[in-house]
Amino acid sequence: MKNIFAILLTLLIFSSCTKLEELNVNTKDPTKVPGESLFTRAQLGLIDQMVTPNVNSNNFRLFVQQWTETTYIDESNYDITTRPIPGNWWNSMYRDVLMNFKESAKVLQEDGNQPGDDVAVLKNKLAIVEIMTVYTYSVLVETFGNVPYTQALDPAILLPKYDDGLTIYKDLISRLNVAITNLDQAQGSFGGTDNMYYGDVAQWYLFANSLKLRMGMLLSDVDNALAKTTVEAAAPNVIASNDDNAAITYMPDQPNNNPINENLVLSGRNDFVIANTLVDEMNALNDPRRGLYYTDVNGVYVGGIYGASNDFTQFSHVNPTITEPTFEGMLFDLQEVEFLLAEGVERAFNVGGTAAGHYESAIRASIEYWGGSDADADAYLANPDVAYATASGTWKEKIGIQKWIGLYNRGFESWTAYRMLDYPILFAPPDAESVLPLRLTYPTTEQTLNGANRAAAATAIGGDAVGTKLFWDKN
Repeated sequence: MKNIFAILLTLLIFSSCTKLEELNVNTKDPTKVPGESLFTRAQLGLIDQMVTPNVNSNNFRLFVQQWTETTYIDESNYDITTRPIPGNWWNSMYRDVLMNFKESAKVLQEDGNQPGDDVAVLKNKLAIVEIMTVYTYSVLVETFGNVPYTQALDPAILLPKYDDGLTIYKDLISRLNVAITNLDQAQGSFGGTDNMYYGDVAQWYLFANSLKLRMGMLLSDVDNALAKTTVEAAAPNVIASNDDNAAITYMPDQPNNNPINENLVLSGRNDFVIANTLVDEMNALNDPRRGLYYTDVNGVYVGGIYGASNDFTQFSHVNPTITEPTFEGMLFDLQEVEFLLAEGVERAFNVGGTAAGHYESAIRASIEYWGGSDADADAYLANPDVAYATASGTWKEKIGIQKWIGLYNRGFESWTAYRMLDYPILFAPPDAESVLPLRLTYPTTEQTLNGANRAAAATAIGGDAVGTKLFWDKN
């Protein structure tokens, strides 16, 4: 009898424990985040970071003097240390973007091993994750130079070494080549969880080749042979229409609204006006995009003095269309592709067409994207100061100035183009903290926590300073 009571008591105890355990289970939240959701999060995080004008992390519109500040003018004077700007950019790219892409690929592979899963669709998903990973790492290398790569994102390695920037870049091109090969345009991919192309693999193919074109061109002055083969392989398969631009449309409400809306409207602040450097150049050329880019002041376009304090009401500021919550965030577009092809022709790469033809197509694509007409583009291209045959300067100056204008509101890409082509001529403000930044310095936290590896990287690139030219910036 005692044994029976003991058994019953034991069963009662275990039954009670089981019920208590069940009560402690959160049945509303998933125990495992799907790989598709991780991809969506990483994709949005990347585009947010590239688009945001928040002075705590993304100041590239200021560096290239498209915008300038009104009251708080530190960043327009190249102060990147008062706020932890390099660290915020670094952390966003590694922690919020690359780590989520890595986890996305891991979960997709785990889930893809289930019976009945579509192998071709999974392969496309993994290739797209890889393309976005390559894009993100390319941004890090173009920002800092040598960065953690082979030991990055490994929780077991708390102090990762920094890899050589050129070596990373070449490996990224190899990875991109494999990813492009793995894309099957006849099959699907992410569908609605892809906010850029909605799973359209054919468009991902064009984007990947456009990225390959850009990366190949970046190596032109450091490894011309690799640049040539990379560019020539990519050129036939790049974005050929504004309909193929790599962009996402934001939602009307927070937290999925455009970060420009977040920082320029919802903040209730008037921190930015358009810089006189850009406005004066566009005024001189009678550029039809002025009213599309920014507002007028009593019928004229007036830029704020770059690096000085500026009264918001006295100068042109960002066009309200751009500050709408649903205004799209752009990673790559047709006009950038056409400018790259124009440069390719000038470098004697076999990309088809003429430098003048691609240059004109780039300008026309930009004007049309922003809402200008064919007549606007025709008149602008007929201006002797714009026409490729008659505009002053070398091909780098012609392409550089028009690309700088065309890449308005795409600060990072404009900054990279400036460093590649050395145009337009930008003059530092009188109270500049440094030379115009050619890179961001390594984060302070890296100096503190990963000091030895950071010091070795600084020595390898020629010094951890904003004026240090990166490996590809040879001229």
